[in-house]
Amino acid sequence: MGVFTVLHIKSLDNGLELFKALGSDMRVQILDLLLEEKQMSMNQIAARLNITNGALTGHIRKLESCGLISISNDSASHGNQKLCSLTTDRILIDIEQERPPQNVQVTQMRVGHFSAHCILPTCGIATSKALIGETDDPRYFDHPDRYNADILWFARGFVEYTVPNFIPRSQRITGIGISCEMSSEAPGVNSYWPSDITFSINGVELGVWTSPGDFGESKGLLTPDWWPVNWNQYGILKLLMVTPQGTFIDGLRISDVTVDDLGLSPGQPALFRMAVLEDARNVGGLTLFGKSFGNYRQDISFSFYYEPIE
Repeated sequence: MGVFTVLHIKSLDNGLELFKALGSDMRVQILDLLLEEKQMSMNQIAARLNITNGALTGHIRKLESCGLISISNDSASHGNQKLCSLTTDRILIDIEQERPPQNVQVTQMRVGHFSAHCILPTCGIATSKALIGETDDPRYFDHPDRYNADILWFARGFVEYTVPNFIPRSQRITGIGISCEMSSEAPGVNSYWPSDITFSINGVELGVWTSPGDFGESKGLLTPDWWPVNWNQYGILKLLMVTPQGTFIDGLRISDVTVDDLGLSPGQPALFRMAVLEDARNVGGLTLFGKSFGNYRQDISFSFYYEPIE
């Protein structure tokens, strides 16, 4: 499929609704159809499965609520049909509860805590309570209220975060983990709106992840009620890891850049940049979701792993 997206279930309890959704033969058949056809209207799915649209609707809603499929409106077709497509092609389930390692420094930063930026519209920035200034005006990314922002979006450019490094000077960094919820930035919303997002630390390019779309067919679980229904609603939670073996997103290698290639010295902050480059193959923008928007109650999470210098 080219771009791999992963639905990460971090505990069996958190996966109960997903397990229930997959416990139906009919819903599994729906997923098989979408794997084969990529995108189908509800009328097409009902015809292939020989069931009524009314019987299909409940199954579709269940799959959508678990984040397995997305629904968009095909306004170009007669009758404004609803189109269904998969949002993930891999499910990762952690059976054993994750235990935080002893030697790790974790820093949570709000999406508005960037230290540098250069962006082009469409763009905007908002707190959990209101927009900051006006949309499509990059000047408001310098507004003092940006430090309280929980969502931002732009079509091209970058945001950069200065991540403090409090690792003891007798230790060395053995890995960096960065987790955040993100999506593309389309005019309005569009589940198929690919965007190449480039990551770098201290000027060293780590690699590229292609966001599949800008999701707004259903409301984000945490997205405030005042937020317009036809704007970005939620993203995909991604985990970027820089290790001694290379750089990975959700366990899939995106480059051979290792943590040693970053040249981080004791006490030196990490300058983490997320960019949509003008010459990228897919220039589809970037949306970042903080703890008051989207489907995951977290800000941008940075983890520095370390061990004693030998």
